[in-house]
Amino acid sequence: MNSSVSAAVLAATRAAKDAQPVLARLHREAKDDLLLAMAEALVERAGEIVDANVRDLEAADAAGIEPGLRDRLVLDPERVAAIAQQLRDAAALPDPVGEVIRGSVLSNGLELRQVRVPLGVIGMVYEARPNVTVDAAGLAVKSGNAVVLRGGSAALHSNTALIAVLRSVLADQGLPEDLIVGIDEHGREGVDALMRARGAVDVLIPRGGAGLIRRIVENSLVPVIETGTGTTHVLIDASADLEQAEGIVVNSKTQRVGVCNALETLLVHREIADRALPRIAARLTGAGVRLHTDAAAQEILEGAGTPAEVIAATAEDWDAEYLALELAVAVVDDLDAALEHIRAHSSGHTESILTRDLLSQQRFLAEVDSAVVMANASTRFSDGGEFGFGAEIGISTQKLHARGPMGLTELTSAKWLVVGQGHVRP
Repeated sequence: MNSSVSAAVLAATRAAKDAQPVLARLHREAKDDLLLAMAEALVERAGEIVDANVRDLEAADAAGIEPGLRDRLVLDPERVAAIAQQLRDAAALPDPVGEVIRGSVLSNGLELRQVRVPLGVIGMVYEARPNVTVDAAGLAVKSGNAVVLRGGSAALHSNTALIAVLRSVLADQGLPEDLIVGIDEHGREGVDALMRARGAVDVLIPRGGAGLIRRIVENSLVPVIETGTGTTHVLIDASADLEQAEGIVVNSKTQRVGVCNALETLLVHREIADRALPRIAARLTGAGVRLHTDAAAQEILEGAGTPAEVIAATAEDWDAEYLALELAVAVVDDLDAALEHIRAHSSGHTESILTRDLLSQQRFLAEVDSAVVMANASTRFSDGGEFGFGAEIGISTQKLHARGPMGLTELTSAKWLVVGQGHVRP
């Protein structure tokens, strides 16, 4: 590792660590005012942010970036306004810091309270998602945390512009600019240094492709909250309302393809497959989706006149997170077969069943072991903003501390407050 990069990143993380107590002391009103000021500044300086984003888009187009990834990278005035609104939404949410989780008075008169406190310094590593720069910074501020951001070379100019705006607001408010730090300039070596900043960084949250997440989980010395890839499933059960199912599947797959809650594998119960697959395939292929089908689905679609956008699935397709207009499709014999397929291939992110059978619904909700499990709803609702969190810092697929969309509460830890009156232990 380059020693100068390591030193620079360590200095940045220590600066954030030194700044964080100032933020932790702020009351809710001051933090909310800060978020509102940041939102206003983003809108006022949207022109320079969009200009910086154009430079990233030009580089992405020259490199032949996938359409779904390019869509995540785009910032226009409307998207900047939407990002700013998420800061306003976060300001309107209750402040979790100081919330009493539980408490009691012991028989000896000793008073106990467990309260929420900031994690401290959060390190974020993500790819081609400039909106995450603002979401992460805003949620960190509201929950009393400093944040160190590494958003990847594809969004270098966009992230730099966004962070500059946010840091300028901190300075205007008389707060340390190092509450929000960017290390994009240090590239891949900067990530290596961040993973070794144990003691300066309290938790690291990777958000991106499987390779990025696996690299950080396997190599970080800093504790990691794992956000998983979205090998997301929808099951059309035998009793499903086909008109409703058609709308949900198309929305889950095509509403926005380059995101982790987009549908990647469609399972169809054999009893309904002859009726469901041709009409849904027609809608999907009409929207530009290419289908990777198993033999049973292929046979049904051939009988109905297979569109050109249908190909035979390979073993790799069942574990794929396409982030593109691609969809794996399989016919399953029954609910048990569907559950077995999901257990074998899910990344633990989001799964949904489309059914009118309450017993099937209850079994699916109870037995599927993913962070978000749905019934009769689009997978695109698996999102912190849609859940009312204001924004999200990621969707955790692990089982410790936080699971599912992570908002303000998930960016806090807890401590015990113990108040005595000269108590000594006998």
